[in-house]
Amino acid sequence: MNKELLSFFSLFTALFVGALYYTNNIQGPLISALNYLKSNYHYTTEFIQDSIDKHTFQADNITSLKEKLQKYENNHLVMQQMASEVDDLYKANKSELTTDPKVELVRAISYQKFGDLNRVWIDARDYNSSKIYGLTYNEMVAGIVVPQNNKPLGLLNRDIQSSYAVYVGKKRAPGIAHGNNAKNLVVKFIPAWFKIEEGDEVITSGLDKIFFKGLKVGRVLSVKKSQGYQNAIIEPYYESNDPSYFYMIKRIR
Repeated sequence: MNKELLSFFSLFTALFVGALYYTNNIQGPLISALNYLKSNYHYTTEFIQDSIDKHTFQADNITSLKEKLQKYENNHLVMQQMASEVDDLYKANKSELTTDPKVELVRAISYQKFGDLNRVWIDARDYNSSKIYGLTYNEMVAGIVVPQNNKPLGLLNRDIQSSYAVYVGKKRAPGIAHGNNAKNLVVKFIPAWFKIEEGDEVITSGLDKIFFKGLKVGRVLSVKKSQGYQNAIIEPYYESNDPSYFYMIKRIR
């Protein structure tokens, strides 16, 4: 009797876990509910932590904060001067070009599906599902954000559908980087007349209106000719072992 009962529970557990892993109809509502609880938990803990910080450690931090504020004010003045110079150049040349970049700090809530480490749900406010956004971490490209059921879904670098425009090497050879569900990335459609070498750095070109120009992607490991183009295998700088907070680029100009 005990063996029959044990066999029944083992079979039931195996079927339940299998259904949970492979069935989107089961995973979808479960993950949505968990994401809702996690978002509320994070907002609550952040509110409590902010309240505590306001009443403690103020004396210890005030000197450090003053030094940082002075540094940031200096940098802000320099940037303000540069922006003023650029604005004067636009006016002198009667240009109608404008620049108004915008980024937002966002948080990864959970993986989209159990077992897929390249897709994460993103907690972002004022999300516009008609656009594709860039994700960065410490000034490195981490992936892109696409709409999924009108919700922001982060496709990290190694996801096969994560793609964006890049430059390769000092000559800035253009190409399209994307993941292949493996450790390294691939840059395709590099014109054959560019000389690409191992160790060349890959950066964003900014021509896709997803990323700023010049963000770091990775380094070339190898190059292969293919139908009039070159394909390069790239070792990415960003490691997605612990996705947590990112900066989402909402507007590049």
